[in-house]
Amino acid sequence: MSLTAPSLARPPSGQLIFASLFVGLMLNLLPWEGASLLLRPDLVLLMLLYWTIRQPLRVGMGAAWGLGLAMDVADGALLGQYALAYTVSTYLALILHRRIQSFSLWPQALHVLVLLLVAQTLTLLVHLLANQAFIGFRYFLASLTGALFWPVISIIIELLQKQKSSPDVAYPAARGGDK
Repeated sequence: MSLTAPSLARPPSGQLIFASLFVGLMLNLLPWEGASLLLRPDLVLLMLLYWTIRQPLRVGMGAAWGLGLAMDVADGALLGQYALAYTVSTYLALILHRRIQSFSLWPQALHVLVLLLVAQTLTLLVHLLANQAFIGFRYFLASLTGALFWPVISIIIELLQKQKSSPDVAYPAARGGDK
């Protein structure tokens, strides 16, 4: 039986949260085209969902609304469509964050798939209300690839977080008796 105290996970730094959201935004803004555009997951929304599920007090609907407006402007979309989709998905993630955290990565990916489908459905409804054509059900492939990316993104961010906070650096050993 080990008498050592269990290691506690340190909360992620604000820099890591900001950097991951920024990287997701920049990857969304790359000039995707053709099949890669249909398969490209919404990386901003994936990052928002990750941090909303892991750190619901630090990332929430305000960040979702702001990043949604940034995506609306950057994508040239109808102002508010991404903001609406991101905010509703983030709200649902806030409601379900404890439930989602209780599962391993693949069942979490199924929950994230539903959240991504909600966001895409809201975006599609806004498109249809603006008299734009429906491109077909292949439009929803991005949600599937986003759910497949969920375990990869989770592992990468957790590795970055662990690498950033080494327990030896954070809690140096006490030097008893050294004088």
